Amino acid sequence: MARTAARSAKPHRIDIYEEVTNQIVAMLEAGTRPWTPSWASGAASLPLRHEGTAYRGINILLLWSAAMARGYSNPYWMTYRQASELGGQVRKGEKGNLVVHAGIFTPKDAEAEEQPSGGGEEDRTRSYLKKYVVFNVEQIDSLDIAKYPAPQIALKNRDQRDPGLDATFARYQVPYREGGNSAYYHPILDSITMPAFADFVSGNAFYATLAHEVVHSSGHTSRLNRETLYQYGKSKEIRAAEELIAEIGAAMLCAQLGMEPTEREDHAAYVSSWIGALRNDKRAIFRAATAAQAASEWILSLMGAPVMARAA
Repeated sequence: MARTAARSAKPHRIDIYEEVTNQIVAMLEAGTRPWTPSWASGAASLPLRHEGTAYRGINILLLWSAAMARGYSNPYWMTYRQASELGGQVRKGEKGNLVVHAGIFTPKDAEAEEQPSGGGEEDRTRSYLKKYVVFNVEQIDSLDIAKYPAPQIALKNRDQRDPGLDATFARYQVPYREGGNSAYYHPILDSITMPAFADFVSGNAFYATLAHEVVHSSGHTSRLNRETLYQYGKSKEIRAAEELIAEIGAAMLCAQLGMEPTEREDHAAYVSSWIGALRNDKRAIFRAATAAQAASEWILSLMGAPVMARAA
């Protein structure tokens, strides 16, 4: 009995999904959305690996979170070993930042024999998720910093329209009109309605809001066929899940179109729903980030805008 009691007293081991979810929830509870980095800090560009490929999915949120919390303005990240191989040295006392890698593998024959027979090769594959630690180049000494340039922010007059962005959004296949009282996507009419440009506090707010609605439209049954969009009206939880995808996807779009992600104030009511959903399902934020990534890449391909090289 004593041995059984000792076993039950063993502390709960937090897995990677829980660890990541807890980190995101902590930021939301502190009043910060991890998908709204600021150009003022230089953190609004996509985070990059040491060789220049962009991180994807949940790793974008994790590294944006770290950049926002610690004030990093450089988008480049690398492991301790990579830094050493490149002639750098992580400064003593610097704290690493969590990222994850997802993949699949085929079990060895002994493990495969335990699986039900009759399945093909795909049935034998298993997915895995592992974590590793990276450091921002601002945490590393002795690197050739010229190889890891921070983005040069071109400040624009945000009170005026941007012809380049107008042309980019015009190439997307869903039309939008200005003049409504609110911004929304209508899935039956397959159209986007926006308030007039002059009604927004800045041009950036207009384009970031348009990006949000464009992400919603990507879920149409004729496009990515996203369940959270076509079941939007069924429950508060489904609405919150779709709005989370749209917020994250819009931030990813903004980062690649040279805009600053902005928080939708009318979505403040969703924050408590997001926190509850993430606490109840440790994989919810992973699904949202994956769906947002798929939406942003598909939209950029239609716009003719370059999609940054992929990484984990």
